[in-house]
Amino acid sequence: MADHGGNATGVPGNGDGPAPAGGSARRRRIVWIAAVVAVAVLLAGTAYAANRFWGGGTDPAPAARPSTPAPTTVAPTPTPSPTPEPGADIRGPLNLLLVGVDTRVSKPDWEPHADAVLILHVTRELDRAYLFALPRDLVVDIPKFPKANFPGERTKLTHAMSYGSRVPGKNKRPSTAQGFQLLSTTVSAYTGIKRFDAGAVLTFGGFDELVDALGGVDLYVDQRVASQHREPDGTHRALRGGGYVGPQMVYEKGNRKLNGWQALDYARQRYTAGGAYTRQRHQQQLIKAMLTKILSQDLARDAERLRQVVRSLGDALTFVAGNGNDVVDFGYALSRLRPEQMTLVALPGSGVGRGSGYRGEQLTSVGRKFITELRAGRADAYLAANPKLVVKN
Repeated sequence: MADHGGNATGVPGNGDGPAPAGGSARRRRIVWIAAVVAVAVLLAGTAYAANRFWGGGTDPAPAARPSTPAPTTVAPTPTPSPTPEPGADIRGPLNLLLVGVDTRVSKPDWEPHADAVLILHVTRELDRAYLFALPRDLVVDIPKFPKANFPGERTKLTHAMSYGSRVPGKNKRPSTAQGFQLLSTTVSAYTGIKRFDAGAVLTFGGFDELVDALGGVDLYVDQRVASQHREPDGTHRALRGGGYVGPQMVYEKGNRKLNGWQALDYARQRYTAGGAYTRQRHQQQLIKAMLTKILSQDLARDAERLRQVVRSLGDALTFVAGNGNDVVDFGYALSRLRPEQMTLVALPGSGVGRGSGYRGEQLTSVGRKFITELRAGRADAYLAANPKLVVKN
């Protein structure tokens, strides 16, 4: 295909299955929260049978009035109070943890790895937000986790998901939901964010379906990127002798329209100028591009359509929320947020160790201070003083 990012076809993940069909009317009914969740799947695997759990209750019926004697004159029927819309009880500020997992459906015992870890902070008024990523190789203290018989260790953040997913017992499949629990605890301890109001995990298959259901996304490619994994027609490059061989898909600098596999492939690449930090920036830009496209369809407040999206994603999506709220509640609560009101923040970091002694990544003092200022409600002032942290479109 041409390097403008046309409509080439391909397969997602690592050659484990065919590309999702996409394009059906139901799957085009994508809404805001599904797009934000989609950033979590900028990773390196295929669909994983995750456990989904969220509340799906309906509003309770109004209590019956006590019976009274019938009046001699019929009184007008009082106008009933309007039913609160979904998410009416959700108040800001909010912190959402968005995770993309590396999985292998061809290996039933494969433990999910957190390949993308992003935090969405929404202001008290629910009309502005900040999106930033933590490096997957960030060196952190992962606490002990008895559910998985994990004793605790100082290692890379990506391993928190896999260590936490281990279910003791013979022939027990790893649990993505359990892994998310340990990852969330680890991120909370590192960032000082006491709790996350909701979280989501999305896999490769789910991401491809979301992008294709949107009819692709419009994205500004900010540097020339040659794919390590895909050929120009979308097929996977052959792996020989420990490296990939064959023609490469190339994303040239400029405005492009990318389909599902292209968007995922572009955002995966870290062998670029800037390495893994460039990949984080591309992930953030992609999510904002998706949000822009979705909001143009004006579907963010249609509960039934949102539930259809969730059902269509199936096991590709794990959504976790507290206080009995579900994905529809958060879709409504965040429906006022617009792409221009979402600030993408790049946290600078550096390697820990040298050469063969490389241990992982660490955030610089400037990056760590942003998280502190965000918690204190002073993010705007800090970004004004450190404008290089703001990712440009």
